[in-house]
Amino acid sequence: MSTDYDLPEPEIHLIQAMLVRRPDLHACVDELIAAHKALVTCFSRGGTLFTCGNGGSWADALHIVGELCKSFERRRPLDEDYAAALRLLPFGEDLADNLESGLRAITLGLNGALKTAVENDSPLRNIAYAQETLALGKPGDVFIGISTSGNAENCLMAMSVARAVGMTVVSLTGPKGGKMAEFADIALRAPGNTTKEIQEAHLALYHTFCALIEAHYFPEMR
Repeated sequence: MSTDYDLPEPEIHLIQAMLVRRPDLHACVDELIAAHKALVTCFSRGGTLFTCGNGGSWADALHIVGELCKSFERRRPLDEDYAAALRLLPFGEDLADNLESGLRAITLGLNGALKTAVENDSPLRNIAYAQETLALGKPGDVFIGISTSGNAENCLMAMSVARAVGMTVVSLTGPKGGKMAEFADIALRAPGNTTKEIQEAHLALYHTFCALIEAHYFPEMR
C-alpha cells in the first residue's frame, strides 16, 4: 500500500496491518479513510456516532460502540482538570484512578420501551430507528448503517432522517451495496459471497476504523 494518504504514520501502519491480514480489503481503503476522517471531525466537535443494524449486524453495531466508549488498544487517561474535579466527589479517587476517556457512540434499538412504543403506535413498519435518530441526532454527527444486503428498510429509513438532520451517513454493506450504499455519503462495500464472509470482512473493517480513531486521540499503547 502507498503511504500517500493524508494520515499520520501510526494510522497508516494500522491500515497496512489490516491489509497484511486481509489483502482482499484493499478496495475498501479509500472509503475506510473517509469514514475515519468523518469521525475525527465529528468527535473533535463534540458529536456522536450512531450505529444500527439487524441480527448479526446489530451485534456488530454494538461491538463498534463497545470499542469506542472505553479503551480498545490504547491507554485513555482522563483529562487532568476533570480528574481533579472528580476526586472531590464521592468515590472520586477510585473513579479518577479507574475511569477511561470515551468517544461518544450510541447503538440504536437498545431502548425497548421506545422501540415497542413506536412499533405499537405507528402504522409505518420499520420506523423505530428513524424515530430514535430524529430524537437524538444533531448536525455534525455520524451515522453508520450496517447490512450485508444493503437493503435493510429500518436502517435506510434512519439514514434518511440522519441526512435530513445534517449527519454524515456511512453504509457498511456487502459487495453489491444495495440501496444503502447508493444513498450513503460514504459507502463501504465489503467483499464476500455469503453473509458470514461479509460479516467477517465487516469485523476487520470496523476494528480498523476503531483502532484508527483511537490512535488519533490516544497515542499511548497499553
